[in-house]
Amino acid sequence: MLLTQQLINENKMNTKIYKKEINLPDGRIISIETGKLAKQADGSAVIQMGNAMLLATVVSSRNASPVDFLPLTVDYREKFAAAGKFPGGFFKREARPSNDEILTMRLVDRVLRPLFPKDYHYETQVMIQLMSHDDDVMPDSLAGLAASTVIQLSDIPFEYPISEVRVARIEGNFIINPSRTQLAESDIDIMVGASYDSVSMVEGEFEEISEQEMTDAIKFGHNAIKDQIDAQIELVDEIGKKEIREYEKGEENHELLDKIHSMCYDKCYEIAKKGLDKKQRSKEFAEIKEKLLESFSEEDLEENKKLILSYFLKVEKEAVRELVLSEGIRLDGRKTTNIRPIWCEVSYLPSTHGSSVFTRGETQALATVTLGTSRDANIIDSPTNQGEENFYLHYNFPPFCTGEARPLRGTSRREIGHGNLAQRALSKVFPHDCPYTVRVVSEVLESNGSSSMATVCSGTMALMDAGVKIKKPVSGIAMGLISDGKRYSVLSDILGDEDHLGDMDFKVTGTKDGITACQMDIKIKGLSYEILEKALEQAKNGRLEILKEMTNTIEKPADSVKPHAPKMVKLIIDGEYIGAVIGPGGKIIQEMQKETGTTIVIEEEDEKGVIEILGTNQEMIDLVIEKIDNITFKPEVGKEYNVKVVKILEFGAVVEFRPGKEVLLHISEIAWERVEKVEKYLNIGDITKVKYMGIDSRTRKQKVSRKILLERPKKKD
Repeated sequence: MLLTQQLINENKMNTKIYKKEINLPDGRIISIETGKLAKQADGSAVIQMGNAMLLATVVSSRNASPVDFLPLTVDYREKFAAAGKFPGGFFKREARPSNDEILTMRLVDRVLRPLFPKDYHYETQVMIQLMSHDDDVMPDSLAGLAASTVIQLSDIPFEYPISEVRVARIEGNFIINPSRTQLAESDIDIMVGASYDSVSMVEGEFEEISEQEMTDAIKFGHNAIKDQIDAQIELVDEIGKKEIREYEKGEENHELLDKIHSMCYDKCYEIAKKGLDKKQRSKEFAEIKEKLLESFSEEDLEENKKLILSYFLKVEKEAVRELVLSEGIRLDGRKTTNIRPIWCEVSYLPSTHGSSVFTRGETQALATVTLGTSRDANIIDSPTNQGEENFYLHYNFPPFCTGEARPLRGTSRREIGHGNLAQRALSKVFPHDCPYTVRVVSEVLESNGSSSMATVCSGTMALMDAGVKIKKPVSGIAMGLISDGKRYSVLSDILGDEDHLGDMDFKVTGTKDGITACQMDIKIKGLSYEILEKALEQAKNGRLEILKEMTNTIEKPADSVKPHAPKMVKLIIDGEYIGAVIGPGGKIIQEMQKETGTTIVIEEEDEKGVIEILGTNQEMIDLVIEKIDNITFKPEVGKEYNVKVVKILEFGAVVEFRPGKEVLLHISEIAWERVEKVEKYLNIGDITKVKYMGIDSRTRKQKVSRKILLERPKKKD
């Protein structure tokens, strides 16, 4: 019936449906389908793997934007209905994107953006939506394929198809696009974006792997990408490639470029060679630019100022790059492998639970650590991923860190991406048995070259300062590349200008024993694996040099948390006592918190109660433990206890194991001889020893005995 209905629907359609399948090495299939949905977009397709389905579309405006850059928006959203779930929150509809969605947008954007023509300034939107979810498929690994496919199906100018895959490794075997369950067992989690000829983007986290292992994972992912690119090309060939649209090309004036080159190149080269700091260098370049503008008439400036400024930047870039390639000298005077001067300090902020300052050249990050309970965990609730993080890192990049004054518009996508990279780098050394929820915040105070790697370094030291028992310290370095196709130079610890003017931004973090995270963006075609391996080896040397400076400041985690930081104690109780500890309406637990100044959290796990006690005063923590111990006390059969007499009765004495835990010591169990009067043996306030006998089979009540611990008198003859 369903098949019949599908055939009827297809017969009613005005366009033909085209479909292409990609076979993965393990037998799974990815399909690309176009022609059925969203046909008014410039390009649309459905990418399916298992039951996971992504709808991707692209639309590009026919009218040029007034800005002088590509206004590209990559939007990735996971619909809650795709997983049969309701959105959380009051409004019950999808709102702002989650961090995971933003990170996926960034992964796709970074591969796509360089492949549009440099003079293509038309509003372009790539939208990718998860319409159906499969627990065994991580949809973000299909987003790059989806984006590239719809652009190839459109008439939008674009250099060549690309794709992205996730690579994992389980028991030494590489896997393409693993499930979340498989990923949990893997020691590698890396996203690779590439064209047929070269890798252009890498991002991932690792369990301290070697440089060679990382290269092998990238190569494995690249081979899988080639199959996905072949499928795109075959699909487009089958449909028929659309003629690329005409658009208003960027203005070119070779005579003007030659004039600016002759006037400014040598001057820019000399300034670049001086090894000045950022402010002085910017000032001197600005002076050359002003003199250049003064050399033109008002009429020329009115007509060509935008082009003049663009050509000046082009000449400045050429001079800086040539200095590196021909003389091995960088903007700040360093050689290609040199690391900028580093200074570090811990415990800088007296009231935080942990803090550190890491300064490398003109980049500075101040990190803080806050320790909390499980209620402070970061809740993850998306259609494809639910859970909690007991370790997370936030990264802030205020305008003043680059000497700018610009509007504050909330957390940017860049801040989320850089914070995620640093969190992944440090999560690999975070202790699994840490009793705390730990939040690290990096405040970037100065930036001129890889503040995310400074965040890794300052975050490591702040964690150790806070007494968090990380397995090993982690350092990070940003590598650059300048190449003219024949010559190349790999740069260690790049400046902001070298990132802008160079051909690669490659961030690598790790311990002394291996890599924990990386992020790479490449702006040139055909990066050879020889250059990649050289960059990784040079990065390793730089990482170890930075790590040495860090461990000279703080070598290992502090033995304990700071005196003003909260101490954490975890208790496990029988689930039957959870209600007793909480009390009616929360009365008992609230009174304990108020009396002791502690925070007490109770969660039920596997029919047990997990209690977290957080406080700065150890005596008060001990008091809470005592109170909970009293509430949950349960005597063991055959065990002896010192008890306190709290009441005298005609038929015995009421004795107390713990406050509130009372039992009757029957008169017949006080002594071996006949007891006529209890007061002859016991009085209120006395401490005596009894043995717990369990539940009396006759009375069905708890029974204790004093006499059983006394020597039984011998019978008289």
